[in-house]
This record gives sequence, C-alpha cells and structure tokens, in this order.
Amino acid sequence: MRRLLLLLLALATHNAMAVEKVRYCDYPVYPPISWSDGTQVRGVAPNVIKKLFGELGYEVEILELDNWNRCVLDAAEGRVDVVLMYKTAEREQSMVFSMVPVLREEVAVFVNRQHPVRINRLEDLANYRGGLLFGESYGVVFDRFVAKHQNIERVSDSRQNFGKLMRARIDFIVTERRTGQMRVETLPGAQDIVALPESFGVDYLRVAVSRRSPLATRMPDIDAQLQRMVASGEVDRLLHESEVTYRDMINLPASSP
Repeated sequence: MRRLLLLLLALATHNAMAVEKVRYCDYPVYPPISWSDGTQVRGVAPNVIKKLFGELGYEVEILELDNWNRCVLDAAEGRVDVVLMYKTAEREQSMVFSMVPVLREEVAVFVNRQHPVRINRLEDLANYRGGLLFGESYGVVFDRFVAKHQNIERVSDSRQNFGKLMRARIDFIVTERRTGQMRVETLPGAQDIVALPESFGVDYLRVAVSRRSPLATRMPDIDAQLQRMVASGEVDRLLHESEVTYRDMINLPASSP
C-alpha cells in the first residue's frame, strides 16, 4: 500500500510540474517580424510568443512551415494552437484574435525607379503587374481588387519577389513597409527599389488562437499579459532587437571554406 501511495504521489508531482506546450506556426520570410537562419526561426514574432506564453506557464514549440497557406490552414483545423496574423472575417470563423494588437503594420507599394510607374491609389495598380506571396491578405478591399483584376503573380519567397522587381519582370510589390524596407536595405543590387510614400492601408498583427485549441478559453489572460508587454515597452524592445540581429546576421562575413 505504501509503495502504491508513493507511486501515486510521484505521478501527481510529475503532472503538476509538467509544462503544457503551445504549438506556434510561422512562415519565416518577413524580417524583422520572422525569418529563419537555417537552424531556427528568429524575429520579434516568435520572441513575443515565447515571452507571452512563457509568462502564462507554457512552453512554446515553434513549427516552421514552407508556405503561409498551410500555416493558416493548420491553425484553423487545430493542428497548431497559435499564429500571429491579421484579423479578417473569414479567419474569425476558425480563430479567436487578441483584442490587444502586437504590432501596427503599414501596407506599402515598392517599385523600381528605373522603370517608372504612375501609382497614386489602389485602382492604379490595375495597370501594372504586381507581386505577392502565396496566402497574403491585405484586407477585404484589396483582396477583392486582386481577385477582380488578376494581375498579381504569387511566389513563396519575398526575396524572389524583389528579385523579379529588380529585373523588371513585375512592376510593383505590395508588402508591409517595415519588412520591405529591410529587404531593400539588405538585398544586394536593390538600390533602385523604393517604397511609394503613400500608405495603401494599415493593419495590426494579432495573436490568433485556433478555436479548436484549449487556449481559446484563455483569451482574457492572453490579452492581459500582452497588454502588460505592450505598455512596458517590451514589444518595442523585442522589435528593435530583431532589427539589429537581422542586420548583423546579413552583414556577417561568409564562412571560410
């Protein structure tokens, strides 16, 4: 009997000490938000998620997928718990979004100044060929515009898109201004790629939890902790660290053979 009691006590202690895991999905091609160094996912997005859920008592497992569509689908079907993304009416059917935004993002149009274009408003994009990544969405109005005009070529990697713009295979790229500017600053031969000054929209990255995940019941706790991180300046600090880290990584000399 004593041995049985000791065994039950050991099991209870183990279960109490066990840390629940949160499965976080990322498609890391958006520095400084997220990128891959070849061995792990880096950036402000995974760092915010690890800090946020770590404070709530969870261990974060980062799943790196090869396209954004798959990431969104896996979250919708409950194969992963958490994604950081924009809120849309369609996504709200399968995801619960944080009330507190993580980052404000500005949608910008990047062009090649060696091949001038006349773009002052959304409707002007219909006259040119553009580039997006698979699964990207910049709001209902923009998505309807893209579906109507069918003048967008989609690829899986933003470096590929910027390469096409540099070679004038497309006329513009729509992307988040911060990410696009960092690509321009760190991509060789991109000195002629510039962002138009006009903003083509503003959106907010939010913590999105699958409605099939047990975490969906903890949204009040998630919002409260996220609010503390934003108010204390911790999210801004993590963003700055990510920008510095990415620039340092890009500027490192190539390894000797």
